[in-house]
This record gives sequence, structure tokens and C-alpha cells, in this order.
Amino acid sequence: MESDSLGYKKLRIWILARELVIEIHRMTLVSLPKYELYEEGSQIRRSMKSVKSNIVEGYGRRRHKAEYIRFLDYSYGSALETVDHLETLFETGSLREEELFHSLHERLNQLSKSIYLFTRGVETHHNEDL
Repeated sequence: MESDSLGYKKLRIWILARELVIEIHRMTLVSLPKYELYEEGSQIRRSMKSVKSNIVEGYGRRRHKAEYIRFLDYSYGSALETVDHLETLFETGSLREEELFHSLHERLNQLSKSIYLFTRGVETHHNEDL
């Protein structure tokens, strides 16, 4: 095993994703009606966890540029999916805390942009001899 096999934990995108996994998980348990726990609440938890997991899996395949980019693209798609679930919760009235919605929405948008820019950087500057 490489000495930096957990180097993904130093990536800004992973750190942001980790924070959002925790906050969204907490939000679904505390701020949503009970009937949403297994509906949209479950969906948003899974999509957010997918963002973080795909960053990790891509990092594990980083020796292969195409693989790395593919998993970063999955992560980006899951981030957009998470935004959509958050918007649905707010628009349907299941999430009523407007300040919480706006805070999570802004941070998810920032994470999406960061993943996109990071992916473009990998496309441009990737070294397969890592």
C-alpha cells in the first residue's frame, strides 16, 4: 500500500464533501418530517455520500487518468443530484428552515464548482506516474 493512500483526505473537494455528508445526514434526521426519512431524505443522504465516495474511488484509480476523471464526473453528477433533492425538499415544504436550505444550497453549489474545476485540472495536468 502506498504511503499516501489516504491522501484524498487532503483534497479540498473531499473535505467539503465530508462536511456536507455530515450536515445533510443530520438535517434529514432533525429537520425533516418523519415520513421523509425513507423517501427524499434517504435519496439526499445517498446522493451526498456518493459525492464523497466517488472522490475517494477516483483517487484510488488516479494512476489512470481516464478512470480518475470518470469517478470525478460521477461525483459531480451526484453533487448536482443532491442539489436537486435539496430543492425538492424545500419546494415541497418538507424542509421549512429557509436559512438552512440557503446555507446547504450555497455550499453544494460551491462544492459542485470545485469538483468541476478540479476535474478540469486533472484533465490538463494529470501525471500518470504518480
